[in-house]
Amino acid sequence: MLFKRDPSKKNILTGAYGERLAGNYLLKKGYKIIKKNYKNNVGEIDIIAMDGDKLVFVEVKTRKGDTFGSPIDAVDYKKQKKIINTALCFMRDKAVELPVRFDIIGVRLFSGFKKEIEHIMDVIEL
Repeated sequence: MLFKRDPSKKNILTGAYGERLAGNYLLKKGYKIIKKNYKNNVGEIDIIAMDGDKLVFVEVKTRKGDTFGSPIDAVDYKKQKKIINTALCFMRDKAVELPVRFDIIGVRLFSGFKKEIEHIMDVIEL
């Protein structure tokens, strides 16, 4: 019997790799990573970081190539609301009172180890 690959596991590995690339990108830009893969009963935030005096909640979307469009476009209104509500819970639970920003990092992976990172800052409005 032949075994089939589980595509969901492959997607998890791709997403984890994209998040690692995004984290390294932010560190090179001078951000301080506070938490990765923060989860609460509302949702998950991929990266929470400090950029100067601002607390930044970062959603990372990774895609292989261009087949399904830009990774940035995958963060629709419903996903944005979930990110905001998750962030508000984090801030309440940690008693955080800092200026806040919401960013999206899109990672595209191409064959031959080529990758492209797109960072859009302050993309979600409260």
